[in-house]
Amino acid sequence: MAAPLKRCLLRRRDGREQHGVAASCLRELRDKASGILAIDKAREPITLVLAEDGTIVDDEDYFLCLPANTKFVALAKNEKWSSKSLDSGTAWLSESVDEVDSAAEKWKQLARQLKDDLSNIILMSEEDLQVLIDVPRSDLAEELAQSQTKIQVLQDTLQQVLDRREEERQSRQLLELYLEALKNEDSVLSKVAESEIVPRKEMDVVDTGTSSTGPSAKTALSDQILAALKEKPAPELCLDSQDLELVLKEDTQALASALRWDKQKAEALQQACDQELSKRLQQVQTLHSLRSMSKGKKTLPWGDWISSKRKK
Repeated sequence: MAAPLKRCLLRRRDGREQHGVAASCLRELRDKASGILAIDKAREPITLVLAEDGTIVDDEDYFLCLPANTKFVALAKNEKWSSKSLDSGTAWLSESVDEVDSAAEKWKQLARQLKDDLSNIILMSEEDLQVLIDVPRSDLAEELAQSQTKIQVLQDTLQQVLDRREEERQSRQLLELYLEALKNEDSVLSKVAESEIVPRKEMDVVDTGTSSTGPSAKTALSDQILAALKEKPAPELCLDSQDLELVLKEDTQALASALRWDKQKAEALQQACDQELSKRLQQVQTLHSLRSMSKGKKTLPWGDWISSKRKK
């Protein structure tokens, strides 16, 4: 009478893919592992170990005692099991948990900024605004100790701020296209089409003629800020106010070198950042003035603040 088949899970030492296999004995499992995992004959014999702790399984009776769906790691010749490869097939789960924890901590930090002062909306980056918009209404309401109705109004306001920045970006892009067309009257249509099709990053490269090398030794700006400045249209709209200040403090020549632009283009960028920062700070000052006149209260009520913001 043939031995019953046992369901097993197989993977390579550094692999993430798991393969379901049914085998009646240890020898059959090794043979199937060789074929399914594409282990070359020259790298045999194969050693099977338990994925959870690296225990070598080389006894038929021990194999038969193991429960169904036991996870095995197939080691080729001269390979050794390591704790670093401990169930690496599910390593992405812990990475995902870390990412989730990090994302949760970020939106809570942003929410606390709003709790301290709602005018911080004006100073936030587009990414931060989107993070708060995506937070479930009930979670944000609990964090800010407000009703879900007010949170809905708040998230609508955040979306409006985001939409206005996008509209402003599109307006600037249209203006750039128009000015470019004026410079090239002989090929207006072709220039407009190319400007709409060619990615912004490629346009930046075409515009520059400098051969300066990497930014790491010449600028204090982070890679994330540099990427936004170089790749995004109207980058001053997507940065938060702290990042705008960093761009303004940066030496113009160093900024041009880091972005591989000419100095004139870098100066224009800093001027745009300066204008955007001044506009935001002026809006914050206006709100603070409204707050101080609101019946002597220290803080403008949520409903009043959002209503005044939406009227603008």
